[in-house]
Amino acid sequence: MTQLPPAFAAGGVAVVTGAASGIGFALASRLLALGMKVSLADLAGERLDEAAARLAVLGETIAIATDVSIRSDVERLRDRVPGAWGPVSVLINNAAVGYNPGQPWEQGAAWESLLGVNLMGVLHGVQVFAPAMIESGGPGVIVNTGSKQGITSPPGNPAYNLSKAGVRSYTESLGHALRETNGGRVSAHLLIPGFTYTGMTNRPEKPDAAWTAEQVADFALNGIGRGDFYILCPDNDVDRVVDGKRMRWAMDDIIENRPALSRWHPDYKAAFEAFMAG
Repeated sequence: MTQLPPAFAAGGVAVVTGAASGIGFALASRLLALGMKVSLADLAGERLDEAAARLAVLGETIAIATDVSIRSDVERLRDRVPGAWGPVSVLINNAAVGYNPGQPWEQGAAWESLLGVNLMGVLHGVQVFAPAMIESGGPGVIVNTGSKQGITSPPGNPAYNLSKAGVRSYTESLGHALRETNGGRVSAHLLIPGFTYTGMTNRPEKPDAAWTAEQVADFALNGIGRGDFYILCPDNDVDRVVDGKRMRWAMDDIIENRPALSRWHPDYKAAFEAFMAG
């Protein structure tokens, strides 16, 4: 693993949302292994309790039931953590849901609920924790979990795509603002997982093409150690070259004034295949 910045020093305090399972759980376990104190934030229930019990053997943890879509819940999380341990130096806004509300004109309430967790949950985390991290004068790291779907917008779950596109844009603005405000003493990073086997995969066994949450966690920390803003994860099926081509094609839709999502448009099928092969 590359050397991590000072924010990850042993004895430091981290907050991980969505920590009861998947990538959040894996990241929490890695931070505990570094000697950090880790606050585990997730919805109240048996899953959080079980995760807290499993992670407690690795180091000092505190589990705080939190619905990140509710700002007052995140404010309560902020108030409890420093009171117990001191200033937060690492914030990982990872909580997300992956259900599909349907077409853009369907199930408005379900769209709002998904956006409340996936997008507003990230905003709440940053807006509630970042001011104190900036004012502390110490090093800090903020990681927001995005998705490749927030970049290429594949058909299938437009609500999820929208939420992760928002996370990408917001984190880019956050990274720039932090650099302008404090020269990067508190840095922002966008974690972009590939195909990862988590509870949202909805499959009983891990597909061969998928990475594990632990692989993503390790890749994320190595990316932060390198100073990467965009932490673009591969998986067992898609490498960085393929990802780059797909993303370049998506951006060229705008530049070349092609139809939206032309990668999946029948008139551009042959052109896309030639582009990927070239």
